[in-house]
Amino acid sequence: MTSSSYDPRALLAESRLGVLATLKSDGRPQLSPVMPYYDPAAEILYVSVTEGRAKTANLRRDPRAALEVTAPDGRSWATAEGTATLIGPGTDPDGPEVDALVEYYRLAAGEHPDWAEYRSAMVSDRRVLLRMPVDRVYGQSIG
Repeated sequence: MTSSSYDPRALLAESRLGVLATLKSDGRPQLSPVMPYYDPAAEILYVSVTEGRAKTANLRRDPRAALEVTAPDGRSWATAEGTATLIGPGTDPDGPEVDALVEYYRLAAGEHPDWAEYRSAMVSDRRVLLRMPVDRVYGQSIG
């Protein structure tokens, strides 16, 4: 693949490890490793995060975010930018907030061996779904 034919959206779609950048209250970036799922047809990025963590608090204050992924060989990268919304945390394992996390899991990883256990863990862990329509994607391939 030449750099002129490189599509950073393809790398976003195949990557399951990235770095999420949010903004601290003083304006400096806060970086967190995450497991993203990017839907290229809808141009929406999803990440499961935890209530009470720095990235979640940052996004509740300022929803602007960026996610960067790198190819396994390190020779290409892609960055997605957008404005995130947070869904959850849920208090009911069968509620809509947990349903959104189930859908994220199915898209990112397939079927879970025990959905009841997963749903219960999403409530007890206070998981939140980050949903970010992607406004801008850019990247480069150097190989």
